[in-house]
Amino acid sequence: MPMLDFFPKNCQCPAEKHCAGGLLLLLAQNAIVPYILCYKYEALMSIERATEVLRIEAEGIRQLAEKLDDSFNRLADLIYKSRGRVIVAGIGKSGIIARKIVATLNSTGTRSLFLHPVEAMHGDLGIVSADDVFIALSNSGETDELNILIPSIRSVGCPVVAFTGNPRSSLAAQSDIVINVGVEKEACPMGLAPTASTSAQMAMGDALAVVLIDKHKFKSSDFQKFHPGGNLGHRLKWRVADIMLTGKAIPRIPEGSDMDTALAEMNQQQLGVIFVTTAEDILTGIITDGDVRRMVVKKTPVHEHTVDSLMTRNPKYVDPEMPLYEALNLMESHQITVLPAIEETGKMVGALHLHDILGKGSLKFNAG
Repeated sequence: MPMLDFFPKNCQCPAEKHCAGGLLLLLAQNAIVPYILCYKYEALMSIERATEVLRIEAEGIRQLAEKLDDSFNRLADLIYKSRGRVIVAGIGKSGIIARKIVATLNSTGTRSLFLHPVEAMHGDLGIVSADDVFIALSNSGETDELNILIPSIRSVGCPVVAFTGNPRSSLAAQSDIVINVGVEKEACPMGLAPTASTSAQMAMGDALAVVLIDKHKFKSSDFQKFHPGGNLGHRLKWRVADIMLTGKAIPRIPEGSDMDTALAEMNQQQLGVIFVTTAEDILTGIITDGDVRRMVVKKTPVHEHTVDSLMTRNPKYVDPEMPLYEALNLMESHQITVLPAIEETGKMVGALHLHDILGKGSLKFNAG
């Protein structure tokens, strides 16, 4: 019998490709039994399945953008003008997503809490007031534990919002605002496990949170207040002096230097900026890589100039003792990525880069 007749019974790959899996020789009753090991094929199938799942979920989220309408605007305005909290409820996987939405809203300045529908029917309903906004998550819109709760919520005078994949559902019929989070299909091959649908619910929650960030004019300093223990929140409590670049790490050049020297120093330091200082380290100007690009576009003979004639005088700066959240707000307000740190004496003692605040660079803590 040919060797290739000994394929595993569940093998799905073509015979001519099967040998790529490798040959395993097993000894059985003093006879050599050829058997094909399909580890490469199985690995390939795993990657293909994972890729398909990600594509299905990504497409489901992409289609949400096409479903957005004035209902979303009404919801954002309702929450923004509300004097109460956003109360989010769901059962099962939707309940887990509801908790995540609550966490995101709370951390970005919108007061929220999770309400378990079953616990609500046994006393927790007392936390709901007419000033709140109630958001119910259910892909089918026919979750009994959730739907029987809605009349009680409405009786309090609290507006009800549905995040559902079925705009014609019982939940949608009882809601003041319906947000369609439906997906074409689940990523689960059996169509049973909530996968793409829960990803869509979470994405819509993120979209709502970010829109409310804009409406509330939520800033990095506000984020720090709500994240005192987080990585970013912890960094934002530091001073500029704690993480600023110092000494030879500062890209600077003396007054009167030619632009060729300045560009070489800028390229070496790779911060996209060069500071022009006096012999006493007093900052007199700054040149950024953006400035250089604009000069090139305007056909300015850069190499024929000195830094004094092309630099920007009186640039924005930070005090070394300034909290990082204030420095970050300054950067955001003026679209600046690097700021000089200037002492009260006018002496430049450091340079602060946006990436060091956000933790994207090689963050070093300057002790002492």
